[in-house]
Amino acid sequence: MAKKGAFTGIAAGLKGVKGWKDRLFSGASNDIGIDLGTANTLVYVRGKGIVVNEPSVVAVNQKTGQVVAVGSTAKEMLGRTPTHIAAVRPLVDGVISDFEVTEEMLSYLMKRASEYLPKRFLGPRVVIGVPSGVTNVEVRAVRDAARNAGAREVYIVEQPMAGAIGIRLPVHDPVGSMVIDIGGGTTDIAVISLGGIVRSKNLKIAGDKLNNDIISYIRNEFKILIGDTTAEQVKIAVGAVVPDEPLETTIRGRDLITGLPREVVITDSDIREAMSQSIETLVEASKEVLETTPPEILSDVMRRGVFLVGGGALIKGLDALLSETLKLPVTVADDPLTAIARGAGIILEDLDGFRSVLIESEDDLPSAA
Repeated sequence: MAKKGAFTGIAAGLKGVKGWKDRLFSGASNDIGIDLGTANTLVYVRGKGIVVNEPSVVAVNQKTGQVVAVGSTAKEMLGRTPTHIAAVRPLVDGVISDFEVTEEMLSYLMKRASEYLPKRFLGPRVVIGVPSGVTNVEVRAVRDAARNAGAREVYIVEQPMAGAIGIRLPVHDPVGSMVIDIGGGTTDIAVISLGGIVRSKNLKIAGDKLNNDIISYIRNEFKILIGDTTAEQVKIAVGAVVPDEPLETTIRGRDLITGLPREVVITDSDIREAMSQSIETLVEASKEVLETTPPEILSDVMRRGVFLVGGGALIKGLDALLSETLKLPVTVADDPLTAIARGAGIILEDLDGFRSVLIESEDDLPSAA
């Protein structure tokens, strides 16, 4: 009995030392939450809220290999750069396609965030949102990029889970919640209960795909070539998936027949037709997730409804279309663009309480540095 008591005392002592060490390190470093998106990257700083919201674009001088610009400045260069400067998006479909450029972008954004924080002698603890269903290799790429950018500890959470936490859904309770996160590169459809994802589906149909649909439609119907930036502007201005009030906008592009500049008027019905096939695929995928959801959780979803987060949630009429098709109430979250970053911030406020929602890895163990 004496031996058992001694072992218990030693274990308690070690636990106390570890807890003291964790508190010391957390006080000596800053906490940052990052929504690493294909279109935009948002940075949340503990105690300050969202301090950075920049496009995920980096301009690189190909002669010297140096980064010329990051974020909004780099996005303005898209399609306008000379031959020796390349404006690139280092994330494709929610995962890293260019590791070094992603590292540079994270380093820049974390440095921007540190301007709002007191100086610390240790690197920050970082929570990063990634699409659901990413592979171990993709998760490791995100961890390594964040570590190389200066993070001391890196924790990974799936974006639909972070979005659910960000809009204050009861993710730990034995209650089913359905979240659809429509981002720039991917759409995540997830049913969540008891701190885990019960059913999910990841689609490569999101903001970028809709932009490409608009470019293709305008090229085929009007014989005009436009760029990604113009397609994005048109989608925001007149994109609506159900008919409502008539909308129209003017676009300028290159006439494919004459090669000269030309201007045409585009209406909401044109954009609706352009996006129709992708929107239909998204709706069908939502139905598929519901069809495989356990009946008890399905009854919770019927009562509570579906929640939309991400930039795509702002597409006019999408909530009404989903509600009509799924026969469920559909709610667009307040400020859906920032939901995932806010969720990462809430996780940082109570890392121990939310540890079960993080993607597990041996790398999650606190660093000794």
